[in-house]
Amino acid sequence: QVQLVESGGGLVQAGGSLRLSCAASGRTFSTYNMGWFRQAPGKEREFVAGISWSGGNTDYTDSVKGRFTISRDNDKNTVYLQMNSLKPGDTAVYFCAASIRRYNGGIYYNRREYNYWGQGTQVTVSS
Repeated sequence: QVQLVESGGGLVQAGGSLRLSCAASGRTFSTYNMGWFRQAPGKEREFVAGISWSGGNTDYTDSVKGRFTISRDNDKNTVYLQMNSLKPGDTAVYFCAASIRRYNGGIYYNRREYNYWGQGTQVTVSS
């Protein structure tokens, strides 16, 4: 069992940056593959970025490639999402998620492949 708490969201102008953090409880954080998802009003929750348990594998949805970076610090039980060059289309509630699955190099694009979720943090990008 792991509990996830996101932080770092807020209001930022287009072109600005934010860094989201997701702190995990428990001593087994380093065994979880992690992901960031987002959900805009009236839309489905979508994959943003994923990182394997070791940090060796990462992937991103096309719309954020080159702008967002996912990373993790297993000593601090924390996963991060650095978001640069933000656009109004990035406005959403951002969720981190943990998966116990062991395939595909630790990267999962479907929200059903994740076992634990945080409560989310709001990111609003103004034009």
